[in-house]
Order: sequence, then structure tokens, then C-alpha cells
Amino acid sequence: MSNHHQVIIIGSGPAGFTAALYSSRANLDVVVFEGQQPGGQLTITTEVENYPGFEHGIQGPEMMEVFRKQAQRFGAKSIYETISKVNFSNRPFKVWSEKGEYTADSVIISTGATAKLLGTKGEDTYWGGGISACATCDGFFFRGEKIFVVGGGDTAMEEANFLARFGESVTVVHRRSEFRASKIMVDRAKANPKINFILDSEIEEYLGEKSTTGMNKLTSVRLKNLITGETSVHAAGGVFVAIGHKPNTEIFNGIIDMNEVGYINTIGKSTYTNVAGVFACGDAQDSVYRQAITAAGSGCSAAIDAERWLEEQVGH
Repeated sequence: MSNHHQVIIIGSGPAGFTAALYSSRANLDVVVFEGQQPGGQLTITTEVENYPGFEHGIQGPEMMEVFRKQAQRFGAKSIYETISKVNFSNRPFKVWSEKGEYTADSVIISTGATAKLLGTKGEDTYWGGGISACATCDGFFFRGEKIFVVGGGDTAMEEANFLARFGESVTVVHRRSEFRASKIMVDRAKANPKINFILDSEIEEYLGEKSTTGMNKLTSVRLKNLITGETSVHAAGGVFVAIGHKPNTEIFNGIIDMNEVGYINTIGKSTYTNVAGVFACGDAQDSVYRQAITAAGSGCSAAIDAERWLEEQVGH
């Protein structure tokens, strides 16, 4: 395989694969660098029920394999390497992985974002078996459960209100006595009779039933009061960690315009970045919706923007 391509896509979630599908169907030479988490965040999601076209739901990893094969059907190629450095100062653009240097006429960034986690004991064990970082993705699975939300910002309040539709109760656990969330969001949560608050506390450990055959299941959490040091165990069917997301954009620092937390700024309603010929889509530039379907939609937009830009620049 040549080291030069018309379109290099960095990242392989719904945004990256949709960009690859559209670019390769436009008869462009496309490669996808799948990175450290091939398939993106959906590969650590069990059931996906809210993606149109999958009436009965589908497992996250299985869904991403369908995306991958559909893009490859039209000629897109996957490279299982991680891009660690880029140079967009002149064309062709240069990117580097652990295996060497590649060049491209255009680049689509779809590196996604990663949910910030607590690193608490048992988090890995029960992730996907009761612990989640996305209420709009997974809230439906927790009907009638005692649900806990960790965090003190607007996201935590928003998720608590959303989850109150499903859970028997929702308890917000926060390390401090004051919230970072806006007053209106806190007031809304406090006004909801299903929502309780445990302040000055943190989850010390996740507890549950371990399975040798399938998914481990969370059943309770041990909380620690940070002022008194006391611990207490509470029954919990689900825990939502709502302490924010971190876009995976470090390698573009100083090269691509971003906001203060690292989400890539795109121009108007397009996927154009501040560097002509470099486009961004998916959770790397979307701090608001962060859904598979919106990521896929922006991947389509990025491919169309890149194709039109290439047509103007170099022709096919």
C-alpha cells in the first residue's frame, strides 16, 4: 500500500467510518487509522437501541463491525495504527504513526472523546454492567432501579433529571457541598421528588455479582463521607458518571483551533477547520449531542466537504 492517500481519516467511530463510506463511494483513495480503540466508544457499549435501522437493537462492537465492512466494501482501507504526530503546515499533509510517515491531500479528524472516569475500585469490573457515562444512551435500561449520578456540574443535574423518568430513585453524589452547576439546573433537580443528594461524599467502591459467563452486574456502591470518613453501602442498580468528557485532540494542539477544553472549532455549519483541507467531525468537535447518530451525520458532512474541497484543489 502506498503511503500517500487522497483522504486520511484519523479515528474509527461512527464519524470516521461514515466519512470513509462517503469518501470511498466518491471514488477517492481513503484510509482510516483506527487508533487505540478501533470502532471508538461504541466498542465498550453493550446494547445500542437508539440508532435508526436496528429495530431490535444491536451490540456496540457488532454495529461498528457493520460500519467498517460497509466502508471497506467501497474500497476504504483500515490501518490498525495510532497517529501520534501531524504536520499540517504545507501540503501534502504529513501524519506519523508508530510504523512511519504517511501523506495526504486532505485529512478528516474523527478522534472522538473519552468519558472522564473516577478510577474507583470496581469501575472496570462493572463498566457496562451497571456503570455508564451516557444517560441518553443507557437510561432506558434502568427502569425501576435505584440510580446514582456522580458529579456536580450541569451535566450531572441534566442526567439526574433525565434518569428520574426511568429510575425508582436518583441520588446525586458530589464531593463538595456546593455545585458547579448553574442555579437553574440545581433548582430543577432539587424540585424533582425522585432526586436525592448525598454531598461531601464519593464512591469508594462498586460492588456486585461477578459472572464467569457473561456480564458482571452492579448491585450496590460503598460511599465515603469525605468530612467524617464514615462509609455506607447503598443498593444501586446503575451509576452514571457525569464528570465530563475529554476530546482526544492533544496531537492537534497549536495546529488546529480548539476551545478551552480541546473540542475542535469548525467554521459555521461546515466541518472545515482553520486549516484548509483538514476537516473535523464527531465527538472531537461536538460537546453538545455526543450520539452515534449525530457523529455519523457529521462524518457524512466531513466527507462531502473534503470531496468538494479536493475537487477545487487538485481534481480527482
